[in-house]
Amino acid sequence: MTESNELPEVPIVAREVFTGDALGRARLFAELLAGPGVVRGLLGPREIPRIWERHLLNCAVVAEAIPQDARVVDIGSGAGLPGLVLSIVRPDIRVTLLDPLLRRTVFLSEAVEALDLANAEVVRGRAEELAGKRAFDVATARAVAPLDRLLEWSLPLLREDGQLLAMKGERAVEELEAARPQLKASGARSAELVTVGRGRVDPPATLVRVVAGASPESSGRGARRRRKR
Repeated sequence: MTESNELPEVPIVAREVFTGDALGRARLFAELLAGPGVVRGLLGPREIPRIWERHLLNCAVVAEAIPQDARVVDIGSGAGLPGLVLSIVRPDIRVTLLDPLLRRTVFLSEAVEALDLANAEVVRGRAEELAGKRAFDVATARAVAPLDRLLEWSLPLLREDGQLLAMKGERAVEELEAARPQLKASGARSAELVTVGRGRVDPPATLVRVVAGASPESSGRGARRRRKR
């Protein structure tokens, strides 16, 4: 059994998921998580033996649900899971790593620099502070908050038809049902469970995908335009 302070070997499936330069970056990120990430309290030391299966690969397969060339905001990015992993595995997308805590954004900034990721930026702040200033195609979140709260934070950051991809695992069905009132109130177009990573991670990752409707402001502008006609 692998000791808790030792990184496990790179699994074979990681070579299929992280192709080309991405594998080297993923290896370095694993070292950063197991070193500074643990020292700074961003990852528990007991997670080191399963850093590939539970963290890097589990996050990387979320890329299956992200459109080409998408602008992505990772809400409550923490140690960069899944946002930084997505920027590694998908160089075509632009990822904003959003977190309110200084110690986390310092780690994220150091990781982005160390990994030489031109498609990732770090922003210190809360989702509410970014609403109305930026519009994204996709919002991601992992172990940040219950779905109803995530809807409040993420939907104002999304363009019309943008999507929230919330990693929820075993509680996905329960949280989706509990959030039905909030989904209706927010004007979301649709909400469904999506499974990614079949044949690559065990168990496959479960996402709640919510498609955003028009924002109240844009809906109001549209209504005003129709009245003027």
